[in-house]
Amino acid sequence: MHSFNELNIDINLKDSISRANFKIPTPIQSQSIPLGLNGRDILGTAQTGTGKTLAFCVPLINKLILDKNAFALVICPTRELATQVMNSIKNLINDKINIKTALLIGGESMQHQLRQLGKRSRIIVGTPGRINDHLKRRSLNLSATKYLVLDETDRMLDMGFTPQIEMILKFIPNNHQSLLFSATLPQNIIKIAERYLRDPARISVGSTTLPVDKIKQETLNVYKENKYNDLVDQLLSRKGSILVFVKTKRNADKIVKRLKEEDHSADAIHGNLRQNKRERVINSFKKGKKRILVATDVAARGLDIPLIQHVINYDLPQVPEDYIHRIGRTARAGSKGSALTFLTKDDKLMWNSINKLINPNFKNFELEKSNYIFKKNKFNKKKRFNDKKKFFSKERRHSEHSTDFSKKKFIYKKNKKKFFKKKDSRYEGYTNNPKFFGKQKENSQENIDRNKKFNFKKGKKRFKNRSRPKSFKFKKHHRGRN
Repeated sequence: MHSFNELNIDINLKDSISRANFKIPTPIQSQSIPLGLNGRDILGTAQTGTGKTLAFCVPLINKLILDKNAFALVICPTRELATQVMNSIKNLINDKINIKTALLIGGESMQHQLRQLGKRSRIIVGTPGRINDHLKRRSLNLSATKYLVLDETDRMLDMGFTPQIEMILKFIPNNHQSLLFSATLPQNIIKIAERYLRDPARISVGSTTLPVDKIKQETLNVYKENKYNDLVDQLLSRKGSILVFVKTKRNADKIVKRLKEEDHSADAIHGNLRQNKRERVINSFKKGKKRILVATDVAARGLDIPLIQHVINYDLPQVPEDYIHRIGRTARAGSKGSALTFLTKDDKLMWNSINKLINPNFKNFELEKSNYIFKKNKFNKKKRFNDKKKFFSKERRHSEHSTDFSKKKFIYKKNKKKFFKKKDSRYEGYTNNPKFFGKQKENSQENIDRNKKFNFKKGKKRFKNRSRPKSFKFKKHHRGRN
């Protein structure tokens, strides 16, 4: 297949493809679409950004046009990817193609989704968790499903969705067509395909492990303590949109906060954001209102943003396969891009695993000390705090009114509540308790009198004027004994 005009599909669908400016099919599309139209099960693997979504959308819509009683279900790992797939489907459905759709994802109103399902939606796109929620509520009927798509299957299995997917498949009749697409092909996907697909057509475009050739890959050896400063240097030296990958949600928010304080146009996306907030962040980045997007792996999976010039791996992924998905966010639709990875001494093992995945003949990577460029941390402690700390230690050693707590620990504990019950002017100096920081009143008669009244030798007072033999030892005071 060299052109979409060659396809034997509905004329209205062909017009929709033409209006969407799809002219020349990609390799995965040219191989998958004819097989999908013929009713074959497909196990397709291709690198991220090669057009897998359109590869299953075209046969799906054409099948539903021909069969008015048929339903289709598309399962995606994340909300973002599900939303992206739904947008692609809606772009192909014009006014003459009367097919209702429903988007079932977390973070959206359940009532809104119920209204969509009540309109006899024949194309269901959703995440495993929310689809199962509707199945439990009996608000979703999959008995007429004749077309099933598992998109980004490798990611769904990595995220632990296998039990939920198997539960969904129990509600789907056996005589359905299945299309399974993935960026990589680990062993667990092969097992799924053998179990649920019927004589699938195996389609593989390019390597299932090698990244896109047009991506320029670089590494930078850094110290943990200086990673943020190195990140800022890279952001200032690069032009265009930048996607920064981090390991945790907390770190994403932390980095974005610091970037905004330094007047960088940045935003964060992760699993803790509500769906409407996630959509605003993505749209803002797409439109160029935000230049920098800091994301976690889960949130970034399925992002279809064609003009990402740079990907920076601030942290390495927890799974080697995720590295391929990360850098695949750039160099989409034939464009060029770059991917920079920060490496610390602790990243050696994971980086070796990533390289062995890409190149089985790769030898273990060694971080060279000479490659490390260390910059002094700009965020030193304030001078006044250091001065206060020095003064504090000097005051404790030389103050007449300071108390030696180390010698009488058990006595201090006994009188702790009484001692700290009220703020006392004689403890306005530097002590080991930060509550009493301030200048001390020196040579105050009031302080001297109060010191005399406050006797830390309570309990040993009766021994004060006694003559004692050399072998005499203090006995531990027990409550209730004289």
